[in-house]
Amino acid sequence: MQLRYAFRLYPDPGQQAALARAFGCARVVFNDAVRAREDARKAGQPFPTAGQLSTRLITEAKRAAERSWLGEVSAVVLQQSLRDAESAYRNFFASLKGTRKGPKTGPPRFKSRKDNRQSIRFTANARWSITGSGRLNLPKIGAVKVKWSRTLPATATSVTVVKDAAGRFFASFVIDTDPATDATRMPQTDRTIGIDLGLTHFAVLSDGTKIDSPRFLRRAEKKLKKAQRELSRKQKGSKNREKARLKVARAHATVADARREFHPQLSTKLISENQGIAVEDLSVAGLARTKLAKSVHDAGWSSFISMLEYKAVRYGRTLVKIGRFTPTSQTCHACGTVDGPKPLNIREWTCSACGTVHDRDTNAALNIKTAAGLAVSACGAPVGPGAIPAQREETGSHGTPPETVPHSGTQPVKEVQNPCPEGRGACQGR
Repeated sequence: MQLRYAFRLYPDPGQQAALARAFGCARVVFNDAVRAREDARKAGQPFPTAGQLSTRLITEAKRAAERSWLGEVSAVVLQQSLRDAESAYRNFFASLKGTRKGPKTGPPRFKSRKDNRQSIRFTANARWSITGSGRLNLPKIGAVKVKWSRTLPATATSVTVVKDAAGRFFASFVIDTDPATDATRMPQTDRTIGIDLGLTHFAVLSDGTKIDSPRFLRRAEKKLKKAQRELSRKQKGSKNREKARLKVARAHATVADARREFHPQLSTKLISENQGIAVEDLSVAGLARTKLAKSVHDAGWSSFISMLEYKAVRYGRTLVKIGRFTPTSQTCHACGTVDGPKPLNIREWTCSACGTVHDRDTNAALNIKTAAGLAVSACGAPVGPGAIPAQREETGSHGTPPETVPHSGTQPVKEVQNPCPEGRGACQGR
């Protein structure tokens, strides 16, 4: 399994200028690759191969006066940019054929220097390293200061340097882990749990535990509105507008970081305490088209379930998704009677058959656990590791690591995008 560990970078002004050059060169090569393929398509000719593009857009381009500045950055960065273009076209064609899961993917588009996210990737061939003082030494950029939050558990195979919309820099390391070894880190348990996700309570467990929703976006709305209002009043193209844009981006980054801290902590806690976990197959995309869209996105159910999935595989736990049309809120968990649909304002109801009084959410969580069959078959059941893409690991307390695994290796690893699974579920009323 591949995992991604992200750490904050603090480049000095000279290193920021070098990173800006690298971002720009990688962007130019990507756009040249897209343009070359589009020209070939319009001319009715076969697409140029990756080798042909590499020779034309990198090797020969460096010798030309109008592209000589490509030699100022690492060649690996440019090669990886071509790989990204190849991957974009491969995903596009797979989406057209129907062999790629998820929504349809459009053709690659040209990148802009005004994009909110800029990134470059260094593989093993780039000979990047981590110095003895804990700095990240990147070719033609220098030793960049890193704010370590933990020690890398294994040798990293690649590192991606990212600049986000708030102007922050991050280093994302991809490492290979062994699920069999990771499973020994978790305590042995036979507990199983059902989880009903909602809005008023982020999660209600089948044992009666209710986890309140942090409502990160809702709590920050007043500050966000004020920052956005100030941005709208600034003249386009002015320096004050850029300052206001950064203020808005940083406010949103604060909300995203808080959510990114809450989800990993809760998912790790549930995985460590339970051998089997049952959840609903949520349809976030469907609920995002309703009047509850802002609250649904604020909860971040897809991100949370995705973390449960890859952590279950990593640590040898069982995660079961039940069907989205299972009437968990209508069924009495005591006698199994389906009592019909109920409006969302009904938080407690009494079964017409057996007279049991139910808390709507706790009853739904119990039915989710029963529908998944965990009470009978999940205890101690191992899960075979599947094809899990590199995930972004959560970080802990800050500080310099006591020891850092040095970089080594020869095989480049292609970084993949984190998936955004699509499912279906209900709001708090489920």
